[in-house]
Amino acid sequence: MADDLQNVGGRDRDRVSGSEGYEVEYFARKHGISTEQARELIRRVGNDRAALDRAAEELKGR
Repeated sequence: MADDLQNVGGRDRDRVSGSEGYEVEYFARKHGISTEQARELIRRVGNDRAALDRAAEELKGR
């Protein structure tokens, strides 16, 4: 199911869509990680943005 770009409310901001390339790329750039690392985090952690932000920071700290 494609991301509805018109849905920009708070609940949509709480998630990162792993199926939407532009969201994965933005998340990867934001955290200075590769797109593949971002996809792996989404697969492992889920799509909750706060949890992904924490996981990405931990990944960068290694």
